[in-house]
Amino acid sequence: MAAIIKLPEPVARSDISIEEALWNRRSVREYRNGPITLAQISQLVWAAQGTTHGSGFRTTPAAGALYSLEVYGVMGDVKGIDRGIYRYRPETHELELKSSAEWRGELCAACLHQPYVRDGAAVVVISAVYRRVTGKYHERGIRYAHMEAGHAVQNIYLQAVPLQLGTVVIGAFNDDEIKRIMGMEPGEEPLCLMPVGNI
Repeated sequence: MAAIIKLPEPVARSDISIEEALWNRRSVREYRNGPITLAQISQLVWAAQGTTHGSGFRTTPAAGALYSLEVYGVMGDVKGIDRGIYRYRPETHELELKSSAEWRGELCAACLHQPYVRDGAAVVVISAVYRRVTGKYHERGIRYAHMEAGHAVQNIYLQAVPLQLGTVVIGAFNDDEIKRIMGMEPGEEPLCLMPVGNI
């Protein structure tokens, strides 16, 4: 299995306006069986933290353009990619393999057995490395990281609409278990998970 997966290029247009996406955005907790595509995953992670400018600016605003977030994809049933945990690399629009195997069941258990975490074809996991912003903004940087996560979550919700995917943001979980499963670095804190599947 390749350690680095080059993602399909994100698209900048769809047949759905931002107003229509806002109108149709919902939290979806039930998914049809069947795979989603690598192109759909590519678009979702790009919406969360992808670059939009040669200077490194991203799809989400971040205090001081310091970008405190990490975005992961836990792949379960995605065409074109093996099951496992992948970290998104915004600068190159790639996924970096962290751990192969099926992890949705363990994530579900760590999320207090919320079944949609297991039932989604994939799960997007968002974490924060607070020191990236607290170095400049001190304790206030933690708040800025949470604001940045909110922007990323809403971008994923809105991007899911034209992709005809369902998702829901999950905030109830055992932090230590999520850190263990995801192999997070010291000082990295899980903020939320978003299972994704066909509607």
